[in-house]
Amino acid sequence: MDNRRFRRLLTEGAILIGCWIIIIFWIKDDKPKYYHNQGQVFGTYYNIRYSAKSNLEKQILASFEEFDNSLSTFNKKSVISRINTNENDSTDAFFRAMFSCAKETYEISEGAFDPTVAPIVNLWGFGFRKKEQATERTIDSLLQFVGFDKVWLKDERLVKATPEIMLDASAIAKGQACDVIAELLRENDCRNYLVDIGGEIVCQGVNNKGEAWKVGINKPVDDKTGSVNELQEIIQSSALCMATSGNYRQFYYEEGQKRSHTIDPRTGYPVKHNLLSATVIAPTCMQADAMATACMVLGEEKALQMTESIENTECYLIYAQGDSTKVMMSQGMAQYIQQ
Repeated sequence: MDNRRFRRLLTEGAILIGCWIIIIFWIKDDKPKYYHNQGQVFGTYYNIRYSAKSNLEKQILASFEEFDNSLSTFNKKSVISRINTNENDSTDAFFRAMFSCAKETYEISEGAFDPTVAPIVNLWGFGFRKKEQATERTIDSLLQFVGFDKVWLKDERLVKATPEIMLDASAIAKGQACDVIAELLRENDCRNYLVDIGGEIVCQGVNNKGEAWKVGINKPVDDKTGSVNELQEIIQSSALCMATSGNYRQFYYEEGQKRSHTIDPRTGYPVKHNLLSATVIAPTCMQADAMATACMVLGEEKALQMTESIENTECYLIYAQGDSTKVMMSQGMAQYIQQ
């Protein structure tokens, strides 16, 4: 074999080996790996972990922005803000999905969950407008504008019984946002993910260790900073939509009384009962979020009755009894608690 033929064979061999190396690395890089995106959104935090072929953070942030433009009452140009100020009555898909779930929860809870409570939530200082002096007369005057039976959809437009009616989706929107991001991940072929927005959870599949996802239910310790995260229980599941509502993060004291952010839409006053925290598991996180709020309004006994009357829905309720706390939960909840 002459030198030129030998050199040509060497060159061709080197090229072939190089091609195989590139193909091997391309195949290796194309395999899904776990990503972790985190930050601030909707006035709270988000933690999103998922297995994918590429980082989807840009798509996730774009989805957050689109959602904010629909249901954020702190965004003056959002769909819900323009409806509240009567600048527009047109809705979008996010708003209509929220409205449908809210109406169903309103009816199931017999008015305990009601987004039209917005004017009274604002009055007490927990909404999107400046706090005012809450008097019996003021509350009574605002209650005439509260009631989800006073708003309805007609040809994708929101109709109000009176222009003074306003809506606040904050008690359902974080859960809905979790559903939206989970759907985005599924559309990008993600089969293993956990979406956590301010403690509302949607998870599917397994974590990077190949285990079912684990999330915590916090002990209801008064803490405005959100820095106290002592766990009451650990929930483990490979398919879960879960939301928690409580009065231990958003509250203030006035004239020696604790004012919690959970307002009873039927009375116009902050709730006063022993229920400290309500965690709900439901088919969607939007449903779980709305139901958890309804539970906090109803109190432990009625909350348990309501939850157990709904198919595929469970609850874990922490309530005060004297100087200690007790737990009440639905029959199917135990299967989710890590032993």
